[in-house]
Amino acid sequence: MKLNKVVFPVAGLGSRFFPATKATPKEMLPILDKPLIQYAVEEAIDAGFTELIFVTAKSKTSIRDHFESKLDTELPTLTKEKKELLNKMNKIIPNKVSCKYIFQDEPLGLGHAILQAKSLINDEPFAVILADDLIDSKTGALKQMVDLYDDINSSIISVQKVDKASSIQYGIVSIAEVTQNMMKLSDIVEKPLPENAPSNLGVVGRYIFCNQILQFLENISFGTGNEIQLTDGIQSMLTTHPVYAYEFEGTRYDCGDKLGFIKANVEYALKNENFGDDLDGYLKSRFKRWILKS
Repeated sequence: MKLNKVVFPVAGLGSRFFPATKATPKEMLPILDKPLIQYAVEEAIDAGFTELIFVTAKSKTSIRDHFESKLDTELPTLTKEKKELLNKMNKIIPNKVSCKYIFQDEPLGLGHAILQAKSLINDEPFAVILADDLIDSKTGALKQMVDLYDDINSSIISVQKVDKASSIQYGIVSIAEVTQNMMKLSDIVEKPLPENAPSNLGVVGRYIFCNQILQFLENISFGTGNEIQLTDGIQSMLTTHPVYAYEFEGTRYDCGDKLGFIKANVEYALKNENFGDDLDGYLKSRFKRWILKS
C-alpha cells in the first residue's frame, strides 16, 4: 500500500528551551528564517506524502496558524517584491496536500502521541517525523526511507552511530543481520546505560511503520518515565513482524538540545548565499583573536 500519511508529534512542552517556549512551541523555533516544523513538513512533501497529521496541544495554535492562515496580498501599500513574498508564504502547503490536527491532552510519551492519530491513520502504513531532529541531506532522509519501503514493505526506523556514553539519550538497536544498506533488528532498548547498550546505533526521529504498530502500542504497559514508549511498541512488534534499521545519508542536528540548535543555525547560516561568506569571515576572525589571547 502506498505511503500517504505522515504524523508529526508536536504536543511536547519543550521545557529544555524555557522560557522561550513558554508561549511558542519548540517546533516553531527558527533555523535562520524558517521554523523547525516547516523543514520537517517540506521533507515529508518532498518524499511524496500528501496527508499531514499534527498531534498537538490545544495551546499550540501557532503551528496551525503557520500552515493554514493566509496573508493579505492585496494591501495597496505592498510593493511587487513584497506581494511575491507573501504569495510564496501562502503556498507553503501545496494544494494537493492536506493538514489535519488532533490533540494529545496529556504528554504521556511518543507512543501515546502516535496513538492519538489512529482514527486519521485508519488501516494504512504511515511515517513519523520528529521535527527537532533536523537532517541536512541532498536527498531527504524520509525520501531515502520511502524508496527502501517500496522494496520491502516492512517497518523501517532511521539510525545513526552514537557514542556509547550517549546511549542514555537514545533508543538503541540490536542487529540480527545486515543486507546491503539495511539492517534487520533483533531488539531495541530505550535509553540503556552505556554498559548495557547492545550497539552504538541510536534511533533518530524518522520512522515508517506498517499499520500493526498501532495494535502493539495499544497493548503495552507504561514504560520509562511512566510513558507509553514507542520503543516498547517496536520491541513488541519484533516478535511477529520484521523491522529494519536504516543508517541515513546526511547530517543530523538535535535541535531539541540548545547546543544542537545553535550548531544547526551556524551551519545553515554558513551555507546561506546572502551572508554565509561574511559569517565565515567573522568566525575566522573570532578564532584568530582567541588564538592570540591564548
